[in-house]
Amino acid sequence: MSIPQPGPFQPAPSRKATVTDLPLGGARGARRLTAVYVYEVPVRLWHWINAFAIVVLCITGYLIASPLPTMQIGEAAHQFVMGYVRFTHFAAAMILIVGFAARAYWALVGNHHARQIFTLPLFNFQWWKEVWHEIRWYAFLERQPRKYAGHNPLAQLAMFTFITLGVLFMIVTGLALYGEGEGALSWIGRGFGWVIPLAGGSQMVHSLHHLGMWSIVIFTLVHIYVAVREDIMSRQSIISTMISGQRTFKDDRPD
Repeated sequence: MSIPQPGPFQPAPSRKATVTDLPLGGARGARRLTAVYVYEVPVRLWHWINAFAIVVLCITGYLIASPLPTMQIGEAAHQFVMGYVRFTHFAAAMILIVGFAARAYWALVGNHHARQIFTLPLFNFQWWKEVWHEIRWYAFLERQPRKYAGHNPLAQLAMFTFITLGVLFMIVTGLALYGEGEGALSWIGRGFGWVIPLAGGSQMVHSLHHLGMWSIVIFTLVHIYVAVREDIMSRQSIISTMISGQRTFKDDRPD
């Protein structure tokens, strides 16, 4: 039984990694599944908390940019709908920020796979060849996908761009806008007030923050599609891996 061998862009699994052979079928000589422990508990927990926070932020952010019609019935004190939307947006943003900080910490102390979305081997030609292969695979131009214990190179590039850099961009611009409301003398205003003049004004930061939201929405839709597609068509598990932490390879053919 073979598992994906590490290459110049795929370092060997950490000492915490475990390999388990699972039978596939009951007949003599049946193929066996190989399960490799990839994603540690903090990584999986962050993934789902981050996903929930992003969904809440996108919904409330859209409503903040395109407010609901004003309620005309009843006392004004009973019509605080947009206030609750704004509060929910800020609460989800704080969860996102704390989660991102914790995830960055775990990238330093976790296994190799915990660091993948924070570092890219940009000067490794073989890695770029693998990125191109994955593009061709997703475009139905390759017959077989390749096996990867962690993220494949294209997924690693996408996660780094839209999650690591994208979420960091949304945090910085969001705190700048929040600091504007708190005042220039508040600690948030002092820490992130430089963003607004650098971007060209408050309206520009609002626009950039809104465009950032839509880029993450598009990435999320593509991410869900690709995860489901890979679970069906590829030679390894995808969705269940982010639940159990185990990457299960569906055949015993070498890469």
